[in-house]
Amino acid sequence: MESYLYIALFAPLVGSLFAALFGNSKKIQIVGIVTSLLLAISMVSSIVLLASILQTGESIHVSMMDWIAIGHVYIPFGFIVDEVSATMMVVVTIVSTMVHIHSNGYMDHDKSFNRFFAWLSAFVFSMMILVMSDNFAGLFIGWEGVGLCSWGLIGFWYHKEDVPHSKDITKSPFSTLSPYSAVSPSWAANEAFIMNRVADLGMLIGIFLIFWNLGTLQYDLVFANIGMLSHELVVAIAIFLFIGAMGKSAQFPFNTWLANAMEGPTPVSALIHAATMVTAGVYLVIRANEIFTSVPEVGYFIAGLGAFVAIGAASMALVATNMKKIIAYSTLSQLGYMFVAAGLGAYWIALFHLATHAFFKSVLFLGAGNVMHAMNDEINIKNMGGLKKHMPYTALIMTVASLALAGIFPLAGFFSKDMILEAAFVNEAYIIWTVLWITAGLTAFYSFRLVMYVFYGKENYHHLGYHPHESYGYVIAAMTPLAILAVIAGWFEETFVEFITNSLPMWEGHLEHNTHYMLIGVTSAIAISGVVFAVVYYLKKGTYISGMMNKRFCYKLLANQYYLPHFWNKVIVNPYYKMSVFSWKKIDMKIVDATVDGIAKFIYNGGVEGRALQTGNLSKALKLMVWGIVILLTLVLFFGITK
Repeated sequence: MESYLYIALFAPLVGSLFAALFGNSKKIQIVGIVTSLLLAISMVSSIVLLASILQTGESIHVSMMDWIAIGHVYIPFGFIVDEVSATMMVVVTIVSTMVHIHSNGYMDHDKSFNRFFAWLSAFVFSMMILVMSDNFAGLFIGWEGVGLCSWGLIGFWYHKEDVPHSKDITKSPFSTLSPYSAVSPSWAANEAFIMNRVADLGMLIGIFLIFWNLGTLQYDLVFANIGMLSHELVVAIAIFLFIGAMGKSAQFPFNTWLANAMEGPTPVSALIHAATMVTAGVYLVIRANEIFTSVPEVGYFIAGLGAFVAIGAASMALVATNMKKIIAYSTLSQLGYMFVAAGLGAYWIALFHLATHAFFKSVLFLGAGNVMHAMNDEINIKNMGGLKKHMPYTALIMTVASLALAGIFPLAGFFSKDMILEAAFVNEAYIIWTVLWITAGLTAFYSFRLVMYVFYGKENYHHLGYHPHESYGYVIAAMTPLAILAVIAGWFEETFVEFITNSLPMWEGHLEHNTHYMLIGVTSAIAISGVVFAVVYYLKKGTYISGMMNKRFCYKLLANQYYLPHFWNKVIVNPYYKMSVFSWKKIDMKIVDATVDGIAKFIYNGGVEGRALQTGNLSKALKLMVWGIVILLTLVLFFGITK
């Protein structure tokens, strides 16, 4: 089995290096094919490893080499494939393989086709390092790797600049353009990268605290000895680790980068939101569950923050017209659900929702990519409509994925989301349960608001000159497995529970049958109501319903993300910019540079004056010698009298 571990891990790296060899060349179709095949090999190896663990119940642990061995510091380069990492490996590789195949069609006409696949495969390799590592140091290497690759992929079209963009209704946080402007890919990439570096500092402090106090970063040793530390120290470690998770998973207040990250190619969005990057924060909390379990007060904070983010992101999606940002807000909201489950101690439920969410979210983004490809990169849903007859397969797949996202029975989202609500209810977190219940209704509404605007009704794109068409057959074929998994993944709940609780604690929560079915009924009712209301809202555009949803103040508040980006602009960015300008002009230029330049000028002028000694003029040399003798005699006389 060890060979399968190495194949699963390094196949994406081989694909990335292969694509990088042709990075500056014109499009070579074989690059996309080879990288996709290598991802498929990694996927098969991951499934084999999962099946082996399912059959034998034994994890696979390998130490590839010594990494750091200095004095008492010993950190091996090791990997572990247990129930948690195997689940993540299968989810990551399945989604990534389908995204790679889809990208062959989506990026077909892009001049940087080869470079794109080099970044994309490196992204997957970094995520595999993250989830397979057996220690916090290796996890941090993968953690920073996905951050770097996300920067390269979000800013992939770096040549684009900030331009007035009628397709977007939200104002960029720091741009000086109009409220209807979009940010450049480079700006969005830098925002994501810098925000994550700030949060990663917190995670790094947490890792330092672990090593400083326990002398190791190996998961098994850390978790076995974490109880030896004081409660206050464990609280500090948990908080700092969670700060890192907040950045990667775009939790408040690090949430603003996620929507702007949509400036990257759409397959990148599918990968970031479904299988890499934002799921890393949830994985960290799940992997370090022994630490977070020992400090329940931190868990309550995580759950409360998750519920806050869930309803906040869902409300912003209600008015958005940017198709990709609507789906991005839904990711942010669903991440909130996952953190609620993890914060309440239901770690296996959080992982279950992570897996089911990966399938329907990836296919939603890939479907959005099909629509954009057919509509000349149009992203405003109000400029679409009636696309079902031109794109029947994409319409069907996105409708199925939207039903799963809405939590409609018997699709995958129903099972995992319902269990999170049940966990909140059993833990008597009734406020959190109410917030998540309302969020479920909002999710169903905005999901089908998008479906109705894009695929049904009047065709609003004729005046723009668009000629929509279905995507390539192999693109639809790549989306089909994800759509099927979005339907059936939840059906394996019992098998998943039995499997995953060998590594994760069994969540102790039981309800009476009547209460259990009542909660299911209440949750299903609000989800179905949200779908119905979205259809009615679309059919009754211009009526009192539309007017109610578009009250000027509420609309502007939600469209501008509760003005949170503007707040950070005023409180952090502008003061920091002014401080930087002041430091540059007053300190750097007038003190630091002036001091260095003054010393250099003094030495230079001394050299200029000293050149007279080297002229060869005897009279000048004798004159200088006389002056030197006079000065020396004067000094001798002065100091002699003084003594």
